[in-house]
Amino acid sequence: MSRGSPAAPTVHPSLWFSALGELPTRPALSGPLRADVCIVGAGLTGLWAALELCRAEPGIDVVVLEREHVGFGASGRNGGWLMGELGGDPGAWAARGGDAAAAAQARAIAATVAEVGRVVEEEGIDCDFLRCGALDLAQTPVEWDRLRARFAAAEAAAGPGGRLELLDAAAARARVDVAGLRGAIFDPDVARVQPAKLVLGLAAAAERAGARIFERTAVAAIEPGRASTAAGEVEARWVIRATEAYGAEFADRRREVVPINSALIATERLDPRAWERLGWRGPELLADGAHMYVYLQRTADGRVVIGGRGVPYRYGSRTQREGAVPRHTVVGLRRRLIRLFPRLAEARIECAWHGVLGFSRDWMPAVGVDRRTGEGWAVGYGGEGLAAANLAGRTLRDLILGRETELTGLPWVGPPTRRWEPEPLRFLGIRTVYSLLGGADALERRSGRPSRLAAVAGRLAGRS
Repeated sequence: MSRGSPAAPTVHPSLWFSALGELPTRPALSGPLRADVCIVGAGLTGLWAALELCRAEPGIDVVVLEREHVGFGASGRNGGWLMGELGGDPGAWAARGGDAAAAAQARAIAATVAEVGRVVEEEGIDCDFLRCGALDLAQTPVEWDRLRARFAAAEAAAGPGGRLELLDAAAARARVDVAGLRGAIFDPDVARVQPAKLVLGLAAAAERAGARIFERTAVAAIEPGRASTAAGEVEARWVIRATEAYGAEFADRRREVVPINSALIATERLDPRAWERLGWRGPELLADGAHMYVYLQRTADGRVVIGGRGVPYRYGSRTQREGAVPRHTVVGLRRRLIRLFPRLAEARIECAWHGVLGFSRDWMPAVGVDRRTGEGWAVGYGGEGLAAANLAGRTLRDLILGRETELTGLPWVGPPTRRWEPEPLRFLGIRTVYSLLGGADALERRSGRPSRLAAVAGRLAGRS
């Protein structure tokens, strides 16, 4: 490792795209079109839906419209965690659809990790897919108490033979030698992917199946039966909003979902001796135990990628499509990295990037179609979209084709149930919640005791 400063990392849309060199380009829409299905957004949701529709009903005419390029948003900027989880706690899902429906939804999203792996292999998508599992780490007594309580709750919900494993300090350190490690939870049903490779491979698979993808085609308005662009209208029986956090840019959807920022940095490549000294022995993904947690990947090419909240929210639900990550965000993420692995103090930071995640007001994703207007949607993944996008794509397929399946009966099927507060309440509330969570972490590190600030943040946010 060579000594380096975090002052000026190279700026790319993401490390994942910069690693691929020149990207394939697709034409922009050049005039009006008719189609059976028009999907707005060429991220993972839109592409999974396109692929599943074309495979299920050969000959169906599916058009995908993308303002920038395939995978430009969160689909090509995330941390590469493919987890079989959805936002919202089991009690909330049970309240919406009953215990049986909530259990069916948990099974469906858990099975999605294997389903993505199956399609990746079937379609020959080289995206560094590896079912390696993930470790949630505790570095302080407070975090360890919280982790054990979460494990006990998960065991009670899952019953005997649950998939999670609680590791004490010695067992956890045998896998990864994090500073001050008290213990960890290991979840084996998590996979690592290279997000840009996944989304580009998925786009190519959708095109082979018959979908048409148009890049550099901004959609100005969505109305029943049509999506309007500068090049003309695309008329279709079904128009699907697959814009996730960027849906907030449409005036009529500004309070349906809020875009929350997440930022990531990547180190230089580490040689085998550096990895040996680091004590990160396997490929497991890592997350720390803070309220404002960070998440890490050991990439296939030997880097450490760490992500966490940057500037959490911009007034008016504005998104930042491109641009440098603020210096203080890079410094903060590097500090968190060194807190976990002091030996990385000399590692050079070579890349920094950020993007936005979509959060619904009740913290639960929603997928559905309106058979009267032909509008479809998938929103509010809340940072768990890699697996959720696949499940949403398959659910949208069944809804559009009029099939009654287990997927169409899941409790996340339907419209978002709550709208976000108007500004400035939205801005003040979100910024306050993040300040409280950051304050709780600082107090817990100093005092060694749980902070009540986190509970206050949870009540203010409207979640447990």
